[in-house]
Amino acid sequence: MAPISPRRALRRSVYLPWARIPAGRMVELPGRGSTYVTDTPGPTPGAPTVVLLHALGCTGLLTWYPAVEPLARRFRVVTLDQRWHGRGIRSEDFSLRDCADDVAALLDVLELEQVIVAGYSMGGIVAQRVWRQHPDRVGGLVLAATSDRFQVNAAERAFFAGMGISMLATRQLSRSRTAVRATRSAARALALEPHDVHDWAMHEFRSTSPWAVGQALAALGRHHSRPWLGRIDVPTAVVVTSRDRIIPSSRQVALARAIPGATTHEVDAGHAACVLAAERFVPAAVEAVVTVQARRRDRRPKVS
Repeated sequence: MAPISPRRALRRSVYLPWARIPAGRMVELPGRGSTYVTDTPGPTPGAPTVVLLHALGCTGLLTWYPAVEPLARRFRVVTLDQRWHGRGIRSEDFSLRDCADDVAALLDVLELEQVIVAGYSMGGIVAQRVWRQHPDRVGGLVLAATSDRFQVNAAERAFFAGMGISMLATRQLSRSRTAVRATRSAARALALEPHDVHDWAMHEFRSTSPWAVGQALAALGRHHSRPWLGRIDVPTAVVVTSRDRIIPSSRQVALARAIPGATTHEVDAGHAACVLAAERFVPAAVEAVVTVQARRRDRRPKVS
């Protein structure tokens, strides 16, 4: 029997919800590099903005495409590909600090002052760091399917220790011209009009290289935001994926409890809920962003 190709397997076993894919463009972040950005206008000029940060090994649209249109009924919606993901910035090393600085640089280019930053999984870690490094640019946070740290038990500590050793070789590969050229070629292949959501999703998924995922995993293993979560002073919502086998829901709830006043919004689904359970995730995500925006509005001083 002939082996089943990834594309055929995807079609047979994975339901991907249909949604309009917003058009995007490459945006130069001065002194940093170029990344792929979509900027969907809200219902009215001056609508509040939400910036969506994607999961590990994905792209801005692959994580968030089912949610863009529902959010755009109330908000201006921005996505970007983070470093070494999709058509994101290429650099010698991957760091969460750089990812957070990239978000602030994009806000400068788009001339946005304060935004709601929403992150899924790895994007939730980056969102925390955006507040930590650029608190004046963040008006609210939505943290979905994420945590404050990953090296919690012995098995995880051993895993990330091994990742650190293997990354010595991975860094050499990622710096090579051949590796950079290959990843950029894969990214250029995405410059097509998707007529089929499965084909489009496969192109998006293939645009992030395995060594990029390795670098990002190593960076996630070093992250630990628990010491300063209690100082987060903007309205925050945590979307909890209650059947998550990657980041247990207990850790997601603990994240919410560590942030003063954070609300929780539960989704009865696993870690891939953003797409594979979009019918449940998207309403919860919209509710979370709307809740954060309402709390922002209530906190603003009333003009007498």
